[in-house]
Amino acid sequence: MSNPKKTIIFLGDGMADEAIASLGNCTPLQAAKTPAMDAIAREGRSGTLLTLPKGFPTSSDVANMSVLGCELKTDYCGRGALEAAGRGIVLGPDDVAFRVNLVTTEGDILRDFSGGHVAPETAARLIDVLNDAFATPTIRFHSGVSYRNILVLSGSEFSPDIQADKPDDNTGNPVDEHLPTATNPAAEATAALLRRFIAEAPAVLAASDVAGELAAAGLPPVNGIWPWSGGRAGAIRTLHDKFGISSAVISAVDVITGLGICLGMTPIPVEGATGYIDTNYEGKADAAIDAIRTHDLVYLHVEAIDEVSHAQDLDLKLSAIEDFDRRVVERVLNGIGNDVRTAVLPDHPVPIRLGKHTRLPVPVAIRDPKVHPDQIMTFDEVACLDGALNHMRGPQFMEHLFGPAR
Repeated sequence: MSNPKKTIIFLGDGMADEAIASLGNCTPLQAAKTPAMDAIAREGRSGTLLTLPKGFPTSSDVANMSVLGCELKTDYCGRGALEAAGRGIVLGPDDVAFRVNLVTTEGDILRDFSGGHVAPETAARLIDVLNDAFATPTIRFHSGVSYRNILVLSGSEFSPDIQADKPDDNTGNPVDEHLPTATNPAAEATAALLRRFIAEAPAVLAASDVAGELAAAGLPPVNGIWPWSGGRAGAIRTLHDKFGISSAVISAVDVITGLGICLGMTPIPVEGATGYIDTNYEGKADAAIDAIRTHDLVYLHVEAIDEVSHAQDLDLKLSAIEDFDRRVVERVLNGIGNDVRTAVLPDHPVPIRLGKHTRLPVPVAIRDPKVHPDQIMTFDEVACLDGALNHMRGPQFMEHLFGPAR
C-alpha cells in the first residue's frame, strides 16, 4: 500500500436528491450555487458510491459506515451502540442501546420525528422526566443532542433483536402501526418493554413542567418517544489497523462521532455545532484546517442538509447546500495547501418529494493533485454518472483513497 496522503472528506448529509419540476427538472445540487464543490469535481475525478445496500436499514449509520470503509456484514452493530459511544457511554457486554427520538404526535399520528427540533436544554430536562418515571438499576435514558437520545438496557435478559421502524420514514403515519416487534421469541420481553414506554410516555411528558413551558412559548409539544435501532457494542476495526492512517472526525451528531470513536478517529468538538442550519459552519471548517496538520484523514460531517430534506423544505435545502459549499468547503479549500487531497459526497439521498432516505447511489468527487482530472465539470447526481471513478460500492471509496485494507 502506498503512503497515506493527507485527505479531507466533506460529507453533506442527505444532500443528494431527485429532479424537481419547480427547478426546471434539476436536482437541488444542480440548481444551487456550489462553486467550491464544482471545483473539486472539475479538478478531480467523479463517480458514484452505493452506501445503502439491500439487507440493511436505510439509515445514516449504515451509510457513513459504508463511506468509511466498514464491512457491513461483520461491523454493523445498530445505531444505538454508536450513539452511546458518541456520548462516552461505555456499554458492557450485556448492555443493549437504542436510539430514542423525542417526537410530536397528534392523537396516534406522528407529526414530527424531531419534536420541533426541541432545544438541547429542554430535551435534557425531558430525559430526566423519563428517568424519573421509568429508570431502574437496569434501565436508563441518556440525553443526546436535541431530539436524539439513548436508552440503555443492562442485563442478559434484554435483546437487540428488535424490528423498529425509523421515525423519519413515518411522519404522518399512525404510531400504533409501527411499534417495535421481536424478531425471535427471546426478544419478546424487550419489545414489550419498549411498547410500554411508547404507550406510557405521552402521559408522563404531558404532566411535566416542560409541557406547560413549551405551550406557553407557542412551541410544538414534545409528547412521545420512538425507540429504534438497538444494538450491542461491536468490534469494528480501526482505520489505523485497516489503512495505517491517523484520522479525525468533526460532527455535531452522536451517531457520526460515535462511529468515528469506534473507528479509532479523534473526535473534535466544535462550539456552536448544532446538527441544524444554525450550526457553526465556519467553526467546523477551521477545525478541519487545524486537524489536517496532525492527521492523515479528516472527516468533516454536516447534518443540516439532511434535517431540512426530511422536512421537505426545498428552499432551506437549497440554502443549506449553498452554506455548506461557501462556508465549509470553500473556506477549507482556501485554508489548506495544494498537497491535501479533498473528496466530497453525501452519505445518502433524501429526496424532497419523499422526505426520507433512498438507496440510490450518491455522487462522489475526489480531487488529487497528483491525478489527472476527468471530463466532469460540476458536482451533481447526473454529471457524476460519466466520471472516471465509475460506480463504487461500500469499502471501495476508502480503498480508492488509501489502498486495500490490511
